[in-house]
Amino acid sequence: MKYLNTMITFSEFPDEIALCINITNCSFHCPGCHSPELWEDIGTELTKEKLSTLIESSNGITCVGFMGGTPKEVNSLGEYIKVKYPNLKVGWYWGGDEFPDEIESRNFDYIKIGHYDDDLGGIDNPKTNQRFYHMVKCMAIDCTSKFWKHGE
Repeated sequence: MKYLNTMITFSEFPDEIALCINITNCSFHCPGCHSPELWEDIGTELTKEKLSTLIESSNGITCVGFMGGTPKEVNSLGEYIKVKYPNLKVGWYWGGDEFPDEIESRNFDYIKIGHYDDDLGGIDNPKTNQRFYHMVKCMAIDCTSKFWKHGE
């Protein structure tokens, strides 16, 4: 699994300062995708050692977010973070419409699922098909409305 770049965000995972890692080689190719460059098989291999370097050079983060990736590999890296950095939360944005069987919910605090549908809008649109879950004691609690403007 490769990544193209990283960014620190305050909006991808509500109430968190997140190191977001943009994973490449996305197979979903959603029409209207805001990051079609992530469709390509480009970037740097995301090993556990590289992940540690990224985390340790990102002062003040409270969460590591994988933006894409394959379930098996993301699950493995999520587990690695939970063991090596127990104070950090782990999130994952995935374009699939169902929770994949390979995911162990104990390795994640947040999971967003759903392909991007231009007619329904992104996660910030109340009509979206995408869902954002807070994983609590291995239960998925839908928190999608945290992305909507107050009053919608």
